Amino acid sequence: MTLAVVLVVGGGVAFALSRHSGPMVTGATLDRAVPSLPLISSTGAPTSLDAFRGKVVVLAPFLTLCAEVCPITEGAFIQMRAAVHAAGLDDRVAFVEVTIDPERDTPARLRAFQRLIGANWSMFTGTTVEVSAFWKYFGVGYFKTPQRNPPATDWWTHRPETYDVAHSDGLFFLDERGHERIVIVGMPTTGGQLSPALVKLLSAEGRRNLEHPQAAWTVPQALGDLGSLLGRKINVDDGSA
Repeated sequence: MTLAVVLVVGGGVAFALSRHSGPMVTGATLDRAVPSLPLISSTGAPTSLDAFRGKVVVLAPFLTLCAEVCPITEGAFIQMRAAVHAAGLDDRVAFVEVTIDPERDTPARLRAFQRLIGANWSMFTGTTVEVSAFWKYFGVGYFKTPQRNPPATDWWTHRPETYDVAHSDGLFFLDERGHERIVIVGMPTTGGQLSPALVKLLSAEGRRNLEHPQAAWTVPQALGDLGSLLGRKINVDDGSA
């Protein structure tokens, strides 16, 4: 389940975003330093986004039991990662997903999920307090909702899920200094392309989102925004081989 993204800063004060006048940027632009907000890596080690200083970070919210949008976001990450690799920019870019479901998304579950979908990027969790503070800074809202009837089955435990998490969708870009620079609001589209492992995770609503996305950002648009921070163009076709 998804929500409209509300962009705020700590304390609930609205943060003014400007539309970039240049042709390369799809999202809204800003320039603010991201504080050192603690998280936990999929290995169980304490970490934060400070670990990626010197790289441009592409950041998205997710949960491993999402069935509507997150698998499509992960499909977009796979396409973007392939294009970045083909462009020879692996050492300058980090892709990161941070859960909005820390109660279920333990480091062990994150590792299992990375194996399940073939994710070769960082996935972070944290305590409920840490994750709440992290996503509050970026303006991402989320809350528990009742599970649909009949309930979905947890891909890891093979038991019925007991709740879902509604959350807002967006993509966030941080520059090499650790400053938040670009925000794209909404769900992604991958042009209907998704790996079988990710398609299997989609609900009926998720399959509709895959085929008929609403107010979506595209992989070429996201690569354009990434390229604007790197100072070079990245073609989605670079990673299609």
